[in-house]
Amino acid sequence: MSKTGRTIAPEAREDALMRLRRIEGQVRGVQRMVEEERSCRDIVHQLAAIKAAIGSLNSVVVECYARDCLGDVDATRDETVAELMDVVMKATR
Repeated sequence: MSKTGRTIAPEAREDALMRLRRIEGQVRGVQRMVEEERSCRDIVHQLAAIKAAIGSLNSVVVECYARDCLGDVDATRDETVAELMDVVMKATR
């Protein structure tokens, strides 16, 4: 499998999908809040919750990637570390 073709591990896939559905619902809720002219404070609070949920999901996906990356017997240690660091850096931006 190519390095760009890695997927979320089957055991984490359902958890990731559940989290994405929850995030989708939160985003739709914020959209309604804006349409209903809710207070900026309430909207910011919900956006912070969405950001935290995305961060949590990101951690799950990065963990899956790290487990897969570290188990790649065809890659050298330096390649594995470089690849893993690239993903981690993108995840934390």
